[in-house]
Amino acid sequence: MNIGEASERSGLPSKTIRYYEDIGLIRPDRGGNGYRDYDISDVHKLRFLQRSRGLGFSVEECRQLLALYEDKSRASGDVKDIAQAKLSEIDRKIREMMELRRTLEHLVHACHGNDRPDCPILEELAEGSVQHLAEQHA
Repeated sequence: MNIGEASERSGLPSKTIRYYEDIGLIRPDRGGNGYRDYDISDVHKLRFLQRSRGLGFSVEECRQLLALYEDKSRASGDVKDIAQAKLSEIDRKIREMMELRRTLEHLVHACHGNDRPDCPILEELAEGSVQHLAEQHA
């Protein structure tokens, strides 16, 4: 099948499919005319990559997961390690976002939001002490 059909079946844009080919995640056959010729296993890999990316895995992590998927002698522990590392990374990012939220919430509440020019939000940003403020309110 051509790239348009592979795109339609996988749900990925042709540009993304070409990128995945350029970086070696997929390797479609080439017809005698030089055109890419995707088969159902390529479409399956593209869907696999789409779901993996949707869960936040990096391209390199997707490469590792795809290699493990294709390795029938793999240990499921290797897959779990990658997923556990991603989960830990997501948890860390959530904590950081919650800290940022608390800080911003404090700044919003500190600002009167009236017609006067003084603004605690701008003052804190200008002083560069937002990180210190986040630590105070954590």
